Amino acid sequence: MNLYTRTGDKGETSVIGGRVPKDDARVEAYGTIDECNAFVGLAICQLEDDRFGERYADLRSQLRQVQHELFDCGSDLSYVRPGKLGYKVTEEMAARLESWIDQLDGEAPPLKRFILPGGSPASAALHVCRTVCRRAERRVVTLGKQREINWQVAVYLNRLSDYFFAAARAVNARAGVADTEYERSGEVFR
Repeated sequence: MNLYTRTGDKGETSVIGGRVPKDDARVEAYGTIDECNAFVGLAICQLEDDRFGERYADLRSQLRQVQHELFDCGSDLSYVRPGKLGYKVTEEMAARLESWIDQLDGEAPPLKRFILPGGSPASAALHVCRTVCRRAERRVVTLGKQREINWQVAVYLNRLSDYFFAAARAVNARAGVADTEYERSGEVFR
């Protein structure tokens, strides 16, 4: 089997149930989700350094699960006629993210001001995941205005970006690295 098919050479790609232009809102949405997934893989690599031992084992496990769920999101968006075979992304997935967020948020100092992305390399990688996830969510919202979709994908992505924020802060806290506050921010979190 060849990795190349040449079927997309004229600007179209296959989706479940047909073909669409490569710049179709559906392809843009699940393509951005795929981009987010690649950055999640990079974040996992940042957390796998041997010197960390088991410090980040829970986060690596969670992030691997997120990678599978991001594939589920892309799958749910790839149908020309949505819902015919059932959806993979459910309310329960977002609820589970909420429990992870609550646990991770308890590890970091309380927020008073906006923070700058960064700190440790792993935290910075998770902030990149957060921003790409937000873009993916915007693309899904655009798609949802044009076509029927599983709206739970947008809900999941919204919660996932919050998870990445909480995880980035927890990574810094575990590493003993302070978040850098945005110096022109007033106290916005009370």
